[in-house]
Amino acid sequence: MAGVSPSTLRLWESQDLIQPIRTATGQRLYDRALMDRLKRIAWLRSERGLNPAAIRETLRDAILEVDEEIGEAEDDAADVRPGTRIRRLRRDAGKTLENVAQATGVSVSQLSTFERTSQGLSFTALHEVARHLGTTLASLSGQEEGRGGESLIRDGKWASWPTTSSGVVVQVLAEGQNLMECNRFQLAPGASSEGAYQHEGEEFIHMLSGSLEIILDGDKFFELNAGDSFYFESRRPHSWRNVSSGETVLIWINTPATF
Repeated sequence: MAGVSPSTLRLWESQDLIQPIRTATGQRLYDRALMDRLKRIAWLRSERGLNPAAIRETLRDAILEVDEEIGEAEDDAADVRPGTRIRRLRRDAGKTLENVAQATGVSVSQLSTFERTSQGLSFTALHEVARHLGTTLASLSGQEEGRGGESLIRDGKWASWPTTSSGVVVQVLAEGQNLMECNRFQLAPGASSEGAYQHEGEEFIHMLSGSLEIILDGDKFFELNAGDSFYFESRRPHSWRNVSSGETVLIWINTPATF
């Protein structure tokens, strides 16, 4: 439909010209807006002869113009997807896509895609954007809604965070505005945080199955297996990935609610 080969699509993705939507299993999806972007990239490349850097700049300006045109237009109040929440927070703070991109290191195209689809950002990138806008991943997911107090969730009845990162499923074990954020992580083979992040608080992990590699401070490696438990301070830069050949499942608790 775009008139280019699969290898060209992968090249453009590596050059940050296009950020396709990813399913939980990593499959790339292209909606109408992304298809239009692909066609424009192909035209700029073939008809204008622009290199990747010039194409990125041209597309960035187009995204910013569209966002400016939208201006203060209100979103559907019933739309509580993480991307929509991020857009509202950004506009309420008087920030442009470019402001947030410069502060977080996430590209304008990735931010624009996420605001529209709630997909396209890594776990780490989303954490950085949320922190910059004064919120948390738990709040974006709707986990903190409700009064707190008692929270009984039956086996297998966990609500899941909206899927944003490939292969990462986060299920809520305690709902409401609590001092502890209690979640069940389900990680597909190879799923990871895609970078390190940090925040205030303390963290506790208990492994149910599989194997998880935790990296603290960039140079301290810990491999956790089924039955293992691990505690660390959240202010230490940390990243993680599933290092088993199958699914890894774990309980992850953060306190206070800064995640």
